Amino acid sequence: MSRRRLPLLLGALLLLQACDDGGDDRRSAGNDEPPEVTVATPLMKELVEWDEFTGRFAAVQRVEIRPRVSGYIETIDFAEGAVVEEGRRLFSIDDAPFEAALASARADLADAEAQLALARVEEQRAAELVEDDNIPRATYDQRVAERQEAEAAVGAAEAAVHSAEIDLDYTTITAPIAGRISDSRVDVGSLVSASGTSPTLLSTIVSTDPIHFLFELGEAEYLAYQRAADSGEMLANREGETPAQLRLIDEEGWPHDGRLDFLDNELLPESATIRARAVFDNPDDLFTPGLFARVRIPGSPRYETMLIPDAAISAQQAERTVMVLGEDDTIEQRRIRPGPREFGLRIVRDGLEADERVVINGLSRVRPGVQVTPVEGSIEPDDVQG
Repeated sequence: MSRRRLPLLLGALLLLQACDDGGDDRRSAGNDEPPEVTVATPLMKELVEWDEFTGRFAAVQRVEIRPRVSGYIETIDFAEGAVVEEGRRLFSIDDAPFEAALASARADLADAEAQLALARVEEQRAAELVEDDNIPRATYDQRVAERQEAEAAVGAAEAAVHSAEIDLDYTTITAPIAGRISDSRVDVGSLVSASGTSPTLLSTIVSTDPIHFLFELGEAEYLAYQRAADSGEMLANREGETPAQLRLIDEEGWPHDGRLDFLDNELLPESATIRARAVFDNPDDLFTPGLFARVRIPGSPRYETMLIPDAAISAQQAERTVMVLGEDDTIEQRRIRPGPREFGLRIVRDGLEADERVVINGLSRVRPGVQVTPVEGSIEPDDVQG
C-alpha cells in the first residue's frame, strides 16, 4: 500500500466511527422520550345489568286431536300445517251408525212416554176408586209404583237420546284451540278407535301467539334473583312484572320484549338448576315451538357504573388489571373486578375510581413505573345496548 493512500483510509475510518457515534446518540435520545399513550376517564352511565341464558320456545297450548267415537274417517277438512281457528271442522267420521242409534233411542223414549201416560191414567183411576172403597188400598199403591217406574223409564230413555246425540256430534271433530295444525296421521277410510287407553292420534295443534320461552337458572343465579325480589330491588316493568328480552341466532341486539311469568317450585337434582319461563307475543308467527334462542333478564336494579373498553384490560392468569396515569404522568397498575359487557364496553365493579385516567390505547408500550406522554381521549358507548 502506498503512503499516499494510507492517510485516506485512516480518514474514512474516523468518519465512519463519528457517524456511528452520532447515530447511537440520536437513538439514545429517542429512547429517552416518554411513549405516547391515549388516556380517558371511565364512562359513567346508568344501566341495568342483564344475565343471558339459552333456551327454547314451547307452545302455551299443545293439543293432541283424538276421536271420541270409533268409526271410519269420511272427510279430512284442513290443509296440513295451516293455522286454524278454534271450532273449525277438521275431520268427520261416518255418522250413519250414530244416526241409526239416535233414531232407536228416540223411539225408545216415545215408548217410555206412552207407558208413562198410561200409568198416570191408571193411577188416577185407582185414586178415585180407593176413595169409595171399591178397590183395596194395595191396588192403588201398585198403580203409584207403576207410574213411578214409568217416569224412571222415561228419564233413562231421555238420557239415552242425549248420549246418542252427543255421539253423533262427536262424529264431527273440530279444533279445540286456535293454532297451527300438524299433518294428518290418518287417511280417508281409516278406522279410528276411541276405546282403550290410547285412542287413535289424528293430528296435533299448537298455539302460536303468545308463546313461551323455557330456560334454566343455576343455584347461584336463583338465590341472587330470589334475594333481589324479596328486597324489592328486582327491576320491574309498568305492570310490576320482571321484563325479559330475546334475540334469535341471526339477530343483533335484543329486539323482542316479553316478561318472566313462571319460576318452578324446586331445583332439578340432576342438574342443580331450576326451570324458568318467559312469555312473548308472536303475532307474525316468527317463533315456533322447539326453536332455540337467547334470552336475558335483569340481574341488578338500575344504578350508575363505570365502563371501559376491553382493550384497556390486561389478563394475568385469574386477575384483570388496567394501567392508569399517576403523578408526574407515571403509569400505575390497578387490579379490577370486571362485570358483563354493556353498550359495547366492560362494566368495572371494583378497583377503579371514576376520576382516574385509564390507558385505552398504547397499552403494549407501557408498564408500571414508566413515565408517558398522555394524549387525552374519550370512551364512547355503542348505540345499541348489549
